[in-house]
Amino acid sequence: MSYIHGYDPDTLREITDSRECAERLEEIGSQRSLPALLERTWLLKVLDRFDEALTVSEQSVRVARMAGTRRDLLRARIVHATIQQCRGAFAAAEQELTTCAEEAEGQGWAGIAAFALQHRGKVHYDEGEYEAARRDFKRALFLRQNAGASDAELESTLLAIDAADRRRTRSVVAS
Repeated sequence: MSYIHGYDPDTLREITDSRECAERLEEIGSQRSLPALLERTWLLKVLDRFDEALTVSEQSVRVARMAGTRRDLLRARIVHATIQQCRGAFAAAEQELTTCAEEAEGQGWAGIAAFALQHRGKVHYDEGEYEAARRDFKRALFLRQNAGASDAELESTLLAIDAADRRRTRSVVAS
């Protein structure tokens, strides 16, 4: 999304301009197309409006299930899992992201699998499981490279790998 101005190297959260995001949220309004619902979910998430984001993400999953493709449904489920993560439901997010990654890889949809694995890595990272996070980030990098991902997508994954390495090293030194 063009609203991402980088990633925090410690938390791995998107760096955004709150004003830009709020303005875009207002522009989208109550549109009910799947792309609008997914974008609205993401905007609500980065604005820390997690309860609203959860409601909209659940709606996006329903819309994708009724009128979308299997790929659409996977994307909606991955976005929904990111909201669960933000709300601290790590086990539910991890389970959903694992299922989505496995299905996407089974279908040969490397980009979607990488998207799921990148976010599952962030769940592990938030839980302090830095080795598992690093594995997911490395797998996401491999899939993204093979899928011809943009430099920005590759850069975000490399940043995540570096962050997991730093945290893993700190936790080893501390113990």
